[in-house]
Amino acid sequence: MGRRGWGRWQVVSTAVLYGSLALFVSILHNVFLLYYVETFVSVYKIDKLSFWVGETVFLIWNSLNDPLFGWLSDRSFLSSPQSGSQITSPEVVLKRLQALSRSGPLFALSFLAFWVAWTWPGLQFLVCLCLYDGFLTVVDLNHNALLADLAVSANDRTRLNFHSSLFSALGALSVFLSYSFWNKEDFYYFRLFCVTLAALSMLGFAVVSRLLRHRFQNEVQPRKNDSQELAELSVGQAPFTSSEKSVTLGEYLKQLSRHRNFMWFASMNLVQVFHCHFNNNFFPLFLEHLLSDRISASTGSFLLGFSYIAPHLNNLYFLTLCRRLGVYQVIRWLFLLKLGLSIAMLLAGADQVYLLCIFIASNRVFTEGTCKLLNLVITDLVDEDFVLNRRQQAASALLFGMVALVTKPGQTFAPLIGTWLLCVYTGYDIFERNSVGAGAISAPASPMPLRQGCFYLLVFVPISCALLQLLTWSRFTLHGRRLQGIKALRQGAQHNHLIDVKAI
Repeated sequence: MGRRGWGRWQVVSTAVLYGSLALFVSILHNVFLLYYVETFVSVYKIDKLSFWVGETVFLIWNSLNDPLFGWLSDRSFLSSPQSGSQITSPEVVLKRLQALSRSGPLFALSFLAFWVAWTWPGLQFLVCLCLYDGFLTVVDLNHNALLADLAVSANDRTRLNFHSSLFSALGALSVFLSYSFWNKEDFYYFRLFCVTLAALSMLGFAVVSRLLRHRFQNEVQPRKNDSQELAELSVGQAPFTSSEKSVTLGEYLKQLSRHRNFMWFASMNLVQVFHCHFNNNFFPLFLEHLLSDRISASTGSFLLGFSYIAPHLNNLYFLTLCRRLGVYQVIRWLFLLKLGLSIAMLLAGADQVYLLCIFIASNRVFTEGTCKLLNLVITDLVDEDFVLNRRQQAASALLFGMVALVTKPGQTFAPLIGTWLLCVYTGYDIFERNSVGAGAISAPASPMPLRQGCFYLLVFVPISCALLQLLTWSRFTLHGRRLQGIKALRQGAQHNHLIDVKAI
């Protein structure tokens, strides 16, 4: 194999390895999202007060740990570009990979803590949620930050995201398999299934992160050495300046508050996170009360698995559209599609079984598909932050963490608001299954039927979310010529003193 052919293989294989990291998150996280609430409510019999307290504490931790870990990861990158020793792109990427090699296996271990009752349900619910989300945050921050650190151009980032979506789709197959093992009455085989998934994830993180680190060091280290030699020979530039001026957390927050596109994006993404987790939490409920008496169990299983795999496969097509139309326009059309489908379903009514099946599945597919594209927008915000504030190095993980600080509350609001609305309008309380439709303190005098209430919840939530998102997204200006200008400025700045990481 010639040098050129070997180089091409190296580029492709690095993108594949980067994408495969998403597989080891996806096989666990999809099972977690689908079963953790049902496990604690139906298997461990957690009481209502403990559930609400646990979700409230989780809301606080879930919001704060992203910026906390992002700050710990990227604070060294916030020194002014005129002072301090230069931090090169290879050093940044290697730091991300080292964090993944440590936190990935720990994330898999924390996943196992959900499926064995080892203490009082309320305490286990709180500890497991916080522990799991802490390690998941470290993994997500570093994996997403690599998307911004490995490439600057939209095409290269789209290619990396393409592989990530492909492997996430493969990981979603665990949902299909989980349906065969899930049994609330006999939890033994489901536990064995979860242990197998966790072992596969631990092994994958350890092997792939190690391969990436070795490949990156072997490919980029010679260029890094050449760059350092040139820097030492540069006239009028000292290799080290002792008076380093770092940006404090307060100064960084002030800079971020003036970043208007960040504020509009975070507002839109808060609604998106809420809608995604609302679909995850209430998908089984909608199947049970809207379709269980009208479709077979195998059809329900297919809809469940399809709704978890299709968003990743569909995203492969969305990414090709992003290359042609831009991420901004694709996301805008997805919001319009969500609004149109929801209104059409509302007009059709709850008795159209086939339309209801298609809508329940497609609502989750398009909503999750939008979520998968938003990382590309955040990487563009990383570029804009780098240019506007003249960073020495892009603080990718920190910006991903700050986005999560604003948007992660939607993850906790989804089950809380959803269960509250059901209880208020139908009298149905998931914690008191023996009193469906009556007896709830907060229920109205004449509650609507449970099936009708579920239908209205199914259609009015996406309608409300779509309207709010179209409003905020219209104020976002980082697209078109402005985005091209920002990318040109960042690429120019990196070309002057940093190694191009796309050479891996």
